[in-house]
Amino acid sequence: MRIARYYCPAAHETFSLLPDCLASRFPSDLDAIEYVVATVETARSVEAAADILRPDITLSSAVRWVRRRLTPIRRALLTVVTLLPDLFTGDARLAAVRLALATPAALVALRTHAAPHLATLPTPLGFHPRTARRNTPSPVDPHGMGADRASPSR
Repeated sequence: MRIARYYCPAAHETFSLLPDCLASRFPSDLDAIEYVVATVETARSVEAAADILRPDITLSSAVRWVRRRLTPIRRALLTVVTLLPDLFTGDARLAAVRLALATPAALVALRTHAAPHLATLPTPLGFHPRTARRNTPSPVDPHGMGADRASPSR
């Protein structure tokens, strides 16, 4: 889907308006990701679900593909259920969220209910990007500064 981008001359930034049905920073829509999560919840294991969902690739690749979708959605569901305790019973599984919202398309409906928090929710439900993990030096300096200590004389 083509997304229109706009330029703000005051802030010198571009922005776009993402439709509710699309997943943020993922190549599919929220319904497709919800189908993956629902399949994992009803399967006996992630490997079994991956074998069903992606029979065209190797099992280890399929498991990685499923986990790239499953992990951020589980994190987002837990966050939303915690943020909105009046609406949910505390169960962060997709089936429970679907039941509480009375809809088969829970992720799209959650965008409406969690609209004030979308900037902080993890992708693909929200718009907060993952933090990059880089090999940064430790903030604690392991070596003292200054001249080397003289070795003890014998």
